[in-house]
Amino acid sequence: MTKAEIIAEISSKTGIEKVDVQETVEAFFKVVKTSMVGGENVYVRGFGSFVVKKRAKKTARNISKNTAIIIPEHFVPSFKPAKTFVEKVRTGNKTTKASK
Repeated sequence: MTKAEIIAEISSKTGIEKVDVQETVEAFFKVVKTSMVGGENVYVRGFGSFVVKKRAKKTARNISKNTAIIIPEHFVPSFKPAKTFVEKVRTGNKTTKASK
C-alpha cells in the first residue's frame, strides 16, 4: 500500500478532503522524523514504537579489495510493533502475493 492509497482510504473512511488528510499525514511523518533526528523515540500505543538504535563501531571487510574498513558508531531508525499489532497481523486473514 502506498502513501497515496493510505490517504485515499483515510479520506473515504472519514469524509475529510484528501488535501487535508495529506497535510495531516505529512505533518505526522515530519514530527516523527524530526523527533528521531533529535534522538527522541516516538511511541504510538497499540501500533508500535519508532526507535533510534545505536550501532557500535565495528570492523568490516571490503571483499573487492580484500581490505579491512572501520565502520564508526552510528544511529539508525527502527520500528518495533506493539504486541497487539503483531497478534492482529499473525491471526488476520491474509492473501499471499507470491501466489499471484
